[in-house]
Amino acid sequence: MIQIICKSESYTYNAYHILKAFYPSQEVSCKTDEEASNYVTVQLPDGQEIFAETENLQTEKKRRTDLNLYDQLEKITGEPLAWGVLTGVRPTKLAMQKLEAGWKKEDYIRWAWESARVRKEKAVLAWEIAERERKILEELDYEEGYSLYVGIPFCPSVCSYCSFSSGPLDRWKEKVDVYVDTLCKELEFIAERSKNKKLNTIYIGGGTPTTLTEEQLERLMGWIDEKFSREHLLEYTVEAGRPDSITEEKLKVIKSHGITRISINPQSMQQKTLDAIGRKHTVEEIKEAYALARETGFDNINMDIIAGLPGEDISDMEDTLAQIAQMKPDSLTVHSLAIKRAARMEMRDLHRDVKETHDILSGMIEKAAKTAEEMELFPYYLYRQKNIAGNFENVGYAKVDKAGIYNILIMEEKQSIIAAGAGASTKIVLKNPIPMPGSKKKKMTRLIRQENVKAVDAYIDRIDEMIERKGEWLWH
Repeated sequence: MIQIICKSESYTYNAYHILKAFYPSQEVSCKTDEEASNYVTVQLPDGQEIFAETENLQTEKKRRTDLNLYDQLEKITGEPLAWGVLTGVRPTKLAMQKLEAGWKKEDYIRWAWESARVRKEKAVLAWEIAERERKILEELDYEEGYSLYVGIPFCPSVCSYCSFSSGPLDRWKEKVDVYVDTLCKELEFIAERSKNKKLNTIYIGGGTPTTLTEEQLERLMGWIDEKFSREHLLEYTVEAGRPDSITEEKLKVIKSHGITRISINPQSMQQKTLDAIGRKHTVEEIKEAYALARETGFDNINMDIIAGLPGEDISDMEDTLAQIAQMKPDSLTVHSLAIKRAARMEMRDLHRDVKETHDILSGMIEKAAKTAEEMELFPYYLYRQKNIAGNFENVGYAKVDKAGIYNILIMEEKQSIIAAGAGASTKIVLKNPIPMPGSKKKKMTRLIRQENVKAVDAYIDRIDEMIERKGEWLWH
């Protein structure tokens, strides 16, 4: 176990996540001791102690302490972290801020290293993505526009690495119809409250939306058609997701409602891996579902893969990428494996030490970037998650005219995203900052987050409460 002792509680969050990035399989505990001699003290499993200080400087104590801790850990482990001390999930948001402030690329790269130890290649990636995002976002009206997320929290089976608000369809089969009814009730409220706003993107995600039957999909999408205007709609995405939930009839229903973008997500093209992580489909079924989607007329298809799945090495990733390149998707999202507390898989299941994890992930990500370039897919959005193995990132690559606008919006937090469904998270961007709700300190915010309850039965029973809570802030 690794023990962290902090002089102030304000140091614990960053210290914890920096340690977990260097030692993902180790248990880390934190405590605060105001009488401690150092701002941060770390006791490693081998008995070695690290003392992080700020050289008595009165400004930026927290950041300088983080850098001091990082520099010592990098020296001990011999492994630099790709994103240095950054613990947030949106590195491109920082790059966007500097870009909009008139910074030059070289200035940002230097600042990213000096302030956060971000490696040059990652700083360049963040900056270039921010430039692409900016061009796409110029089409949007932030103040009058908004996006809609619709959550379907069911899957054919639950993957071992997954921590999303979803459950196996068999468990909830008798309640799916009632869930769709309840979802339509929430959507009707959102539509009424938003009738004077401009709907720019719709994203139906999950879970796996195509676990719904053709009739249920028709009912949901027909309801959205009836209640929401498409006058300003730029993109309509459905995560078809799992190949074992896709049928020709479902694809025809989706196509008939004018959906412009779908995802078919293999995660891996290695059958041994699909079996190991609980995916109940074959590699061949992935190819068949993709071909069926093309035959149905979809001309904007995304595919997701995950780097770092258990049992896979770089040669497995190379083979997965080669098979995907043959299918020629319009976009490819490459995730780095993130293990969260809600997932059944644990970091120890990977059976890799820190250096091996770093080397494998780094190699896989480099291969993915190279293959994407060969496919003429360019990086257009990027985000990170806590507990990503090797402290890497997730990157979306797309053809020039096929970038996912919703994906960019959810990262940059410039436009309100109103979410419906169990576990769905609404983010309302306010015109003017207000005091943070529930905060005892005088902190201000321009972003209000509201979470729907995660459990399907609780969502159904408490839908009126979910609607009332939205009403308090929706277009405040």
